[in-house]
Amino acid sequence: MSGSEGLRGRIALVTGGSSGLGRATALALAEVGADVAVLARGSTDLDQTVEQVRARGVRASAAVADLADADAIERAVGKVRAELGRVDVLVNAAGTDVPGPVAELDVAAWDRVLAVNLRASFLLAKAVWPDMCENGGGTILNVSSVAGRRGWANAAAYCSAKFGLTGLTQALAAEGKPQRIRACVLYPGAMDTSWGIWSPEDRTGSAEPTVPADALAPDQVARLICWIAAAPPDVVLNEVTVTPLFEQGWP
Repeated sequence: MSGSEGLRGRIALVTGGSSGLGRATALALAEVGADVAVLARGSTDLDQTVEQVRARGVRASAAVADLADADAIERAVGKVRAELGRVDVLVNAAGTDVPGPVAELDVAAWDRVLAVNLRASFLLAKAVWPDMCENGGGTILNVSSVAGRRGWANAAAYCSAKFGLTGLTQALAAEGKPQRIRACVLYPGAMDTSWGIWSPEDRTGSAEPTVPADALAPDQVARLICWIAAAPPDVVLNEVTVTPLFEQGWP
């Protein structure tokens, strides 16, 4: 991967690291030499990710935290900093959804989706900001969705949170420019992940999610995340839409 040398010796924190895009991103970063900390709500699958990261010859750290809990986020980042020293790259890949029409959507469900998908990205960026300032820069990547560009029925909370990531990322990019902190928001199309349109933690229905035939593989998006994180400091990408370009996928 062109430019991947820029990540050797860097330290990345990836949320949602127990599965899907989060795990794929953690492994892709490890492949190109970054030390990787992963954060997720449960420990079992997270431990598997850590083992796979370490098998690639780099350091790894894991922190268990519910991203809807601000105090848990603060403790998790403290653990990562104590074990790995700092954070150079933050990838906010975790997400959740509680689908349903607005008229039936519970306020607590709305609050949780906004907390996990939007507020947590703010809290994590705030937590690692001093590291990036002290070390001459860094990169923050917020994973949104095509739902962050266009709203649709039965996804009011999810779309609102993902739209919000655009504004957050633009603000981070503007504030971070003097400190050489870059911020980028990604809008992936449908991805072939284990939870489809639902999170396994929050899903209550019995129907199985369906994955479109042209869905992106998580490792495709993960490789793009690595490329952005490894780009030279003077290269800035603020918004990237990720959809399949070729029948066989990309890259």
